[in-house]
Amino acid sequence: MGKLTLKQRLVGTLVAAVGCTSLIALILMLVQNDTVELPPSFQYGIVFDAGSTHTALFLYKWLGKKENNTGVVSQVLVCDVEGPGISSYAHDPPAAGQSLTACLDDAKAAIPIGQERDTPVYLGATAGMRLLRLQDANKADQVMEEVAKKIKKYPFDFQGARILLGTEEGAYGWITINYLLERFIKYSFEGMWLKPKEGEILGALDMGGSSTQITFRPRDPLKDPISEVQLRLYGFNYNIYSHSYLCYGKEQAMRKLQIQLLKITNMSQQVYHPCYHHGYNLTLALGDLYNSPCAEKTDAFDPANFVTFLGTSDPGQCLKLVKTIFNFSDCSFPPNCAFNGIYQPPVYGNFFAFSAYFYTFDFLGLAPQAPLPQVLSTIESFCKKDWLMVKTENPNIKDKYLLDYCASANYIMTLLQEAYKFNETTWSNIYFKKKVRAVWK
Repeated sequence: MGKLTLKQRLVGTLVAAVGCTSLIALILMLVQNDTVELPPSFQYGIVFDAGSTHTALFLYKWLGKKENNTGVVSQVLVCDVEGPGISSYAHDPPAAGQSLTACLDDAKAAIPIGQERDTPVYLGATAGMRLLRLQDANKADQVMEEVAKKIKKYPFDFQGARILLGTEEGAYGWITINYLLERFIKYSFEGMWLKPKEGEILGALDMGGSSTQITFRPRDPLKDPISEVQLRLYGFNYNIYSHSYLCYGKEQAMRKLQIQLLKITNMSQQVYHPCYHHGYNLTLALGDLYNSPCAEKTDAFDPANFVTFLGTSDPGQCLKLVKTIFNFSDCSFPPNCAFNGIYQPPVYGNFFAFSAYFYTFDFLGLAPQAPLPQVLSTIESFCKKDWLMVKTENPNIKDKYLLDYCASANYIMTLLQEAYKFNETTWSNIYFKKKVRAVWK
């Protein structure tokens, strides 16, 4: 499972363009590029990134000429599909396919006439669909069939639609970041291809709604071969560590906190939530709360009942609560484990933290970087605020986002410090960014 051969796998986030029907990596963050008049030698490719909370279409272009069998690719178009992720259409699979129509139309309009049928298109689904497959494999298959059916109606070279493995998702995010930062190869002013110096490859920290991934090049050989991914890019081999934690994306982690509180209070109908701001109340049906393969159900579970969470603005108790959803005691390779018994070598090098990492830290004014003491004090101060103050200070942000920033910030810090073991020395190696090229340029 650890080996991913680029010539064998065409997947949503793969960077290599091998042969006329392969594509660049599915970019997990947005990068702006100007549209230019293209010569006939350019080829095009389309990738759908079907995430747990939303889907996006990416249109790429590249010259037919390749360096060491790997294409040099640039982005032409980004189109955000309206509506939720495709896994949300489990009860109406045809609607999942229909949701792609507008972006497919935009991509078709952006490709020169006569090149549509030579344009490969691929859809890669991530953690949301992995969860749906665990919950109901038949519904997951129906959703994937419907999105494939919709794409096939367009005059493109359909290359498939499938649910990516977590290890693939992590590895391909790592490839995308380093590709865009020209860490694999550069084109010099003298017109020559150059390989950057060793040690300039970045690690990737990704957090979606349903899963979170950590991927990096370790300093020493890995002790657990299951976690190793072997790649060949631009004529060079790369051995990386990659692991994906299903059910530990931001949305599922927030759900875990609620369920943990219910467990502690013996399914009380009113529960105090230390990560919610004082003055904020949230009422949920237990059927909705436990409607996930990530939810550990209890014998006392009754989907018809309701629970109301009452905010208390208690950052200390919030942090304690967050730590209860991790298992830091089990380890097959002591002391080299992150959590839940999963092997991880010591973090090494600089890291690019995106998706939910960026959005949380950006809201708190801590992106792209801030000293660790400032990060901790900022989170504590924010978590102490009551709901009225939070709303007054952020009138343009929806409640559904505001209510989770305290919990997600504490979750992120627990994950980075306690699980991945970033410390006072290595903390400055993390960059919280949305757009790749803005980090060093």
